[in-house]
Amino acid sequence: MDKSFGAIIILLAGITLASAAIISHAILLETNFLHLILLIVGIGLIIFSGFQLRKYIFGLFRGQRTEILITTAGALCIVLALGYLSNHFSIRIDMTKEGAHSLSKQTIQMLETLQKPVHIIFFHDPMMKETGDLYKLIASYTDKVTIEFLDPMVNPAQARMKGVEFAGTALMESEGRSVKVNGPTEIDIANGILRVSQKEVQLLCFLEGHAESDPFSLEHHDHFEGDQGHSHGLATKLVVHERHGMAKARHSLESMNYRIKSVRLLDMSDSLRNCDVFIVAGPQFEIRKNEIQIIKNFLDQGGNAFFMLDPFIKSGLEKIIENLGVKLDDTLIIDEASHFWTDISAPAVTSYNRHAVTEGLPLTFFMGARSLSPTHQPVAGNAIKPLINSSKRSFAETNKNKVEFELGIDKPGPITIMAIIVRSPNFISPSDLINITEDEKTSPKLIKKSRIAIIGDSDFATNSFFHILGNGNLFLNTINYLAAQENLIGIEPKTYDLPRVNLTNRQMKGTFFLSMILIPGLMALIGVAVWWRQR
Repeated sequence: MDKSFGAIIILLAGITLASAAIISHAILLETNFLHLILLIVGIGLIIFSGFQLRKYIFGLFRGQRTEILITTAGALCIVLALGYLSNHFSIRIDMTKEGAHSLSKQTIQMLETLQKPVHIIFFHDPMMKETGDLYKLIASYTDKVTIEFLDPMVNPAQARMKGVEFAGTALMESEGRSVKVNGPTEIDIANGILRVSQKEVQLLCFLEGHAESDPFSLEHHDHFEGDQGHSHGLATKLVVHERHGMAKARHSLESMNYRIKSVRLLDMSDSLRNCDVFIVAGPQFEIRKNEIQIIKNFLDQGGNAFFMLDPFIKSGLEKIIENLGVKLDDTLIIDEASHFWTDISAPAVTSYNRHAVTEGLPLTFFMGARSLSPTHQPVAGNAIKPLINSSKRSFAETNKNKVEFELGIDKPGPITIMAIIVRSPNFISPSDLINITEDEKTSPKLIKKSRIAIIGDSDFATNSFFHILGNGNLFLNTINYLAAQENLIGIEPKTYDLPRVNLTNRQMKGTFFLSMILIPGLMALIGVAVWWRQR
């Protein structure tokens, strides 16, 4: 008994020494002579004690104990095998309704089409396991992304060399370019990968000088509400000392590697020379003729543009847009069947024409929108695609002081709210193409195209409504399409507003009828039936 007790003490000492060697190596991340001595001595003591306890060990396998030991050992082996397989061949099942632990379809598509290798060094601490798992999940979708994890507390020298001061920073590198990402969300990481993998930063130019919505302003509402409540259409008065803000939209665009600039055209003909996309966001005053000429020259040279023009406001762009094949109607869309909350001048749209911009787009709404119509004569070389239409029960009101459909004056629905134009500035007819040489056929002048988007509302992209439902997605998707960045379409930075259910008038009426009339009435009928039967 004394001999066995001594052997057990030796076994425990060996396990302690071997464990100390392994743990100290894991903490210090280095191997020295002391670690080897401790490990060798510990293993030696374990072997020696096992030899001393051989009779006791063999005795455990006799009788009924053998079955218990074999069963326990088998179960332990199964658990170890499952642990090994799950570690090397993991299967993820996201049980959350909103897919909180899965990548979005747009992020997966972006990763699958990634052309450049991206190496990510994530400086983390043990409390950032969720963010670390997100990086691992992103890297599992493509071999173009590699991840390296470092703790700035354990590796302060490497953190200083990379210019990282705090845990939670990711350094993304690709072909000599580097980007630091501090955000922990999927959209922060995905947009960081996009930024570092792209060579060029595209410039978006917002027109200013005519009370347009300001991309650098945090303003929300800067006007008096209309006589009909929260109305941006009928009977709305403008306060000209301030403008709507579009800072939310600007922040989202900057996170997608765009550079934002406000431009005043004035007499500078080269103001738009470096602009990849020119944006006119709801001018409240007419644009001057010399500025109109600069815009026309920009479009004629193949420039891309996004015109957001509110109803009953003469912008000066009417002639330019009409020459593109679209007419700006001087109307306000009224939709009594599908509108946002109780404002019939705010059409809500849930179904769209098929296009990259509207693919997978949720409900959008427009707080006061004008209608668009095709010109009587189509423009050669311009392919016009209506994207968003109001419901069949809507109409385009020509009188801004009343809401009443007048046959022959007002236009019945569905009404076009937004259209996309793909333009060939130097359009060549098939008959003329026969006389062109091979060099001229491949000339950039002949194959150069531009994209132009026109929408009859600008409020949808302002700070007040950008984050609600699909409005922000629509604006970002349009910009990405115009900038020929289709791999960015649908990727929208997440907002952190309190969850809120936004219903159209149809949904509100249906909810009221179901909850206040149908269900209580059904319960009452069941109660009466049970009472009558018992009687």
